[in-house]
Amino acid sequence: AGSFQEAGVIQQAYNLNFPLHVVLASCSQCPAWSAFSLSSPAVVLETVKQAGAGAEDRPEAVVVRLYEAHGSTVTAWLQTTLPVQEAMLCDLLEHPVARGRLPLEQQGLRLSFTPFRVLSVLLVLSR
Repeated sequence: AGSFQEAGVIQQAYNLNFPLHVVLASCSQCPAWSAFSLSSPAVVLETVKQAGAGAEDRPEAVVVRLYEAHGSTVTAWLQTTLPVQEAMLCDLLEHPVARGRLPLEQQGLRLSFTPFRVLSVLLVLSR
């Protein structure tokens, strides 16, 4: 019912095409944990991967790729439980972009999206 945004079509498509796989935990009372969360349902976290050669040889870095899926202009907060030391926007080859440094705020990383925009963020982790 309603628009595709209201009906959660994108999330349902991901659930269908990439179902969760159950892995038994070693203890029955292990707390729930998530490495990332987003403040907006319009933004999809598509990829989390170890940074490649374009990331200036930083083995302690990961790249997070996100996109705006609702055709809207939105500001979203990306939160993570990972020990991020610094964050910067990068291009699709994972080279940092000029003036792409992102301030680490208490709410996380503030990301601005225009309709269907793809953003890649290089996260350098503390050792």
